[in-house]
Amino acid sequence: MPRHFMTIDAARKSLTEIENSAVDEFMAGRLDRRDFLRHGSMLGLSLPLLGGILGAAGFGTRKARAEGKPGGTVRAGVATPGGAIDPVTFYDSGSYQLVFQTAEFLCITQPDLTLKPVLAESWSPNADGSVWTFKLRKGVKFHNGEEFKADDVVATFDRLADPNGASDALSVFKGLLSKGGTRKVDDHTVAFHLDAPNGSFPYSVSIDNYNAVILPASYKGDYEKTFEGTGPFRMETYTPKVGATFVRNPDYWGEKALPDRLEFKFYNDVQPRILALQAAEVDILDAVPLDVSQVVLNSPDITVLRVASTAHRQLHMRCDMAPFTDKRVRQALALSIDRSKLVDGLCRGMAATGNDSPFAPAFPATDKSVPQRTQDIAKAKQLMEAAGLADGFDITLTTLRYSDIPGYAQLFQNFAKEIGARISLNIEDQDKYYGKAVFGQSDWLDSPLGITDYAHRSVPNVFLKSPLVSDGPWNAAHFKNPAYDGMVTSYLKALDIGAQRAAASHIQKLLLDETPVIFSYFPDLLVPVRKNVSGLPPIAAGLLLDRVSLG
Repeated sequence: MPRHFMTIDAARKSLTEIENSAVDEFMAGRLDRRDFLRHGSMLGLSLPLLGGILGAAGFGTRKARAEGKPGGTVRAGVATPGGAIDPVTFYDSGSYQLVFQTAEFLCITQPDLTLKPVLAESWSPNADGSVWTFKLRKGVKFHNGEEFKADDVVATFDRLADPNGASDALSVFKGLLSKGGTRKVDDHTVAFHLDAPNGSFPYSVSIDNYNAVILPASYKGDYEKTFEGTGPFRMETYTPKVGATFVRNPDYWGEKALPDRLEFKFYNDVQPRILALQAAEVDILDAVPLDVSQVVLNSPDITVLRVASTAHRQLHMRCDMAPFTDKRVRQALALSIDRSKLVDGLCRGMAATGNDSPFAPAFPATDKSVPQRTQDIAKAKQLMEAAGLADGFDITLTTLRYSDIPGYAQLFQNFAKEIGARISLNIEDQDKYYGKAVFGQSDWLDSPLGITDYAHRSVPNVFLKSPLVSDGPWNAAHFKNPAYDGMVTSYLKALDIGAQRAAASHIQKLLLDETPVIFSYFPDLLVPVRKNVSGLPPIAAGLLLDRVSLG
């Protein structure tokens, strides 16, 4: 037996059947290096073990990034937090960028979407993925001196999963994890007993779910007073509507932060943030929208980090309202779109093409053999005629004034005109568009035709459930399809990548046929920094500043 096969065979002996299935997929060429690392880390395999298998198979591991120099103050310009900062309830970037510096997750996603252990050292599922057991890191303390233990993890997720609370994480945990489902095994072990088997659960307790920072069991609210956590920085000052400062935590359990200090400045709009970066008043911005990116892309003093993302714009058509009760009309509108013009023109090439399902090219389970939908005006007109709409129809598209969405709406309006669909645009402020975000009180959820922004996720679970299953709380398309619901259940409970990909393929094909929602493109995330900044990890979840240095 060749030496490299002997090395891999030795590693296999310590793996479970599910873990070995990932190795099988990789060795058969059905998983590339990135997807193997990502899927293996989700199952709880250590990155060194995965790297060893890759090395034995002839895939060299990447060199470690050079460490920056310590010291100095890193200044970040971010959006003004939307209200009082509370990790249980916040939903806005300005809030969570601050909390990410002081509080930590059980694990975090890396640029290649693998999972890196943080407050958890390891995790593993039971045979069907209904229970996931996490081993917790020892010797960790909160800033207040309390020792981090299993009780803190239990309390954190009971808060987030409480149906009577205001947790923003309920969009993730509803039907997945109930209050009481997180159980202490011992002081440094917890077991998550899920409502239903789930093959990618660790992402739900990672930075991918930004509310899932671990807080002390004693937490009673008033987070702004302390910014309590286990993280590499401690709060120095916080002034609502103005900014915040943080200092290096000398008692941090891991590598000490490189910067001595962080300074956050708040801005109500993106244009003042960009001006502040250009004037060297700040060193880093949170992500900027595509429509203003050209300003910073052309600046000689600024570097723009492009981060591949699964964020997207969902163009929904209400399946319970004419003319969209006929799927041929929905298909015709999808066929009217020139996706290359959206990617190359609207997004300036900084996006991936969508194929009318949430399965972005970045997801390992995406079946890339499913034919890509392209513009076909002749076929679209045939479908319109078959639906009795040869003369077209009039409809209003309602959407929000955010980033590239108004430009997308105008382009879609022009594309649809080619097949006789006469679309009027109603572009609203975000508060009016989302309303109370419940059916009957939201232009987003009630409009017959609309476009909505969805933020990045490292797994498609939320995208598959909330906006598309029959009882989904964000089902703006009012799409009710029992076959689809069953396919999603099959996908979510699958542990091995082969079963996930098979379920994904069925979902992709069904959504191409039904077309309740159009997924045209997945735009990159654009993070501008000054040229002297190094060490910022290019992850779509947010800013992690502990390894940043200023040259």
